[in-house]
Amino acid sequence: MRHHLDRSRWEILADEHRRRIDALIGPYRELRAAGERHPVIDFLFTYYSARPARVTRWHPGFGTALCDAHEYDGLRGYRVTDDGTATVSDEHLVRRRPLIAATLAVARATADRAPRFGCFGLHEWAMVYRTDRPRHPLPLRLGVDGTNAVVESHTVRCTHYDAFRFFTDAARPLNTVVADDGGPLTRAAAITREQPGCLHATMDLYRYALALTPLIPGSLLADSFALAFDARSLDMRAGPYDLTEYGYSPVPIETPEGRARYVREQAALTRRGVRIRAALVTTCEDLLERADALKILAGNP
Repeated sequence: MRHHLDRSRWEILADEHRRRIDALIGPYRELRAAGERHPVIDFLFTYYSARPARVTRWHPGFGTALCDAHEYDGLRGYRVTDDGTATVSDEHLVRRRPLIAATLAVARATADRAPRFGCFGLHEWAMVYRTDRPRHPLPLRLGVDGTNAVVESHTVRCTHYDAFRFFTDAARPLNTVVADDGGPLTRAAAITREQPGCLHATMDLYRYALALTPLIPGSLLADSFALAFDARSLDMRAGPYDLTEYGYSPVPIETPEGRARYVREQAALTRRGVRIRAALVTTCEDLLERADALKILAGNP
């Protein structure tokens, strides 16, 4: 049984979604139009491999049909009938079942752990530790020696593999979080090490929402993008780079006041992430049930 939305209704939802995303990425669009990169916002489209159009396009999610929606014809996952009724197809849901199950597993595992707030965003500093090749073409706020000194005077507690893998060779042995076998973090360790206080685990809610689109409602994608946008901002403001040229004031984690501020902002982002992760879990559970029911109906349990 599918819920139907008339064009007059779904156009309003699609426009609200687009305006919400556009309001966030305006500076990114302006720099791109001038042939330049934005050191903070670019990450949300390059690292997560998504064009802005993919994020600004609204989807109703599986189980909702859009009336008079010929423009959805040809979009991945959709079936559009001759009269223009667009739906995410049953076949697409069944094909994406392994992804849904994997997303549910890591989301549940992360949600079940207590958040940790003692990392102070040092992963960005560890990515430029004792190297003359920083990841971003930006000046270091404290210079090379000052940056190295911050890493050496703090304990590195990174729990996220996709941040750890960009550590410099000199920084990798400094990380105090290890995989189950006692070695360095690996991608396989995500299921046992991810925790909800991590900024990158929070940003990855956007990664999961992107991968599950168009099966999930556009509101979940928009919420996760807005959260990733704010998490990325804190990530870079607390990092070693000088971003004042772009209007970002630093969170100086080399000071007690800066570390306290970082934890306050990190905790606020974590609370938002808890709600979005719970919505993602509920959505994935529902999609799995629907996918399994479709497989049974097709005689392929």
